[in-house]
Amino acid sequence: MDPLLALAITLAAILTPVTLGYAGLCWVKPFTTCRRCAGTGRTTTRVLRRPRACRRCDRGLRLRAGRWIYNQFARLHRESTR
Repeated sequence: MDPLLALAITLAAILTPVTLGYAGLCWVKPFTTCRRCAGTGRTTTRVLRRPRACRRCDRGLRLRAGRWIYNQFARLHRESTR
């Protein structure tokens, strides 16, 4: 067996479950906690350390990147088939 073919098969066998697992996670749980505010929805200013609303999220949750990509493709499909 060709070593490059064996490497390609091994790589495909590893990446397929990882990709399908992430797609399933994006379908079941599309939101994740915000990394900047740790899910609280509030951050502090740099100078005075006053609390304020987090700029990256509204309520401590952010849309996953995979779900955002899926939403973009779904919107494009929906608009093109009208």
